[in-house]
Amino acid sequence: MDRQQEFVLRTIEERDIRFVRLWFTDVLGTLKSVAIAPAELEGAFAEGIGFDGSAIEGFTRVYEADMLAKPDPSTFQVLPWRGERPGTARMFCDITLPDGNPALADARYVLRRTLSRAADMGFSFYTHPEIEFFLLKSGSGAPEPVDQGGYFDHVPKGTAHDFRRAAITMLEQVGISVEFSHHEGAPGQNEIDLRYADALSTADNIMTFRTVIKEVALEQGIYATFMPKVFADHPGSGMHTHMSLFEGDSNAFYEPGAPYSLSKTGRQFIAGLLTHGREFTLITNQWVNSYKRLWGGGEAPAHLTWGHNNRSAMVRVPMYKPNKANSSRVEVRTVDAACNPYLAFSVMLAAGLKGIEEGYDLPAETEDDVWQLTDRERRAMGIKPLPASLSEAIEAMESSELVAQTLGEHVFDFVLRNKKQEWDDYRHQVTPFELERLLPRL
Repeated sequence: MDRQQEFVLRTIEERDIRFVRLWFTDVLGTLKSVAIAPAELEGAFAEGIGFDGSAIEGFTRVYEADMLAKPDPSTFQVLPWRGERPGTARMFCDITLPDGNPALADARYVLRRTLSRAADMGFSFYTHPEIEFFLLKSGSGAPEPVDQGGYFDHVPKGTAHDFRRAAITMLEQVGISVEFSHHEGAPGQNEIDLRYADALSTADNIMTFRTVIKEVALEQGIYATFMPKVFADHPGSGMHTHMSLFEGDSNAFYEPGAPYSLSKTGRQFIAGLLTHGREFTLITNQWVNSYKRLWGGGEAPAHLTWGHNNRSAMVRVPMYKPNKANSSRVEVRTVDAACNPYLAFSVMLAAGLKGIEEGYDLPAETEDDVWQLTDRERRAMGIKPLPASLSEAIEAMESSELVAQTLGEHVFDFVLRNKKQEWDDYRHQVTPFELERLLPRL
């Protein structure tokens, strides 16, 4: 037994932990949980906990259902919302087959595999998400925001202000460092930014973050949602993700004296994101509702462009901070807060690495607000659009060798099948828009 496992067992005894929750995600990024007694933990570390993989979305077929959840002791945290004593703790799990091989459907393994490829090239991958969400008075019926606040508003005695304070306190109690928090542009909309961390830790943190946000909201009698586009007349919620590659302690994206202090490696990484952006959009924006956000205005990026201070671009290069080489980074603005973060980080990293490997040339920076240009102007500038619907995103990913290799055949095929079904279900709906617009006149 290693030191981390010994630390977990000792902490469980000292803190009077009665339940240990083992967490993992299905292919769509939904958190799954099984609780075990502390007495079972040594066995779980050694052999894993068996479960029926065929019952988990996208995991496996019925005739090969046996899987094992093996807890990762480095992710151990006591859950603060379950009361002090007796306590509840959690660990994220890696999913394996009975023979000990990694389960191909485990999103955490997909990211580990992509990070390993980056390591073979000499890189470690760091990410920093800005996570937006809405606070609503209820989770059912017509959505109603908890306030009418706007960007950076401080609402006196506002629900959101108290909510953010409680949520950040709880996040810090489970070891998640918060950099900023504020009211976002739409009524009831909030943003909390997590500190930079390695991509695997960040993905785990995002899964924990979404759980904490929903728990705190329920405690306060309100409802939190990461749905990409809740209100037609207000901006949607995204997860702008800052990312950088390091070679040892050196930021591979930093080059003194270069435009925006962005190195050749950083430029090639951006070129990879733009070249393969259409192909991986189904992973970063996986819901039929996602495309209402991307194409709904409100600074949402809908085209394959990059820029420095251009918030309508898919990729932005934030201002370099003098004497802080480690601050050089790129920001991808398309990502949904409702994605599977393990898969989203995997495909974006793979696209960037491909740009570096193949020496992609970065196209010219787009300084204009892309939304203000006409279609003809965009075509003349060589600006290509992101998929405008779930159907277009499916079509773009189907032919992507890069995404197929990154996700693996099992996950790749499942995502396509699942999203085709979602699109079919959506297409068969008769919407309120059609009834209101057409029923009175036809």
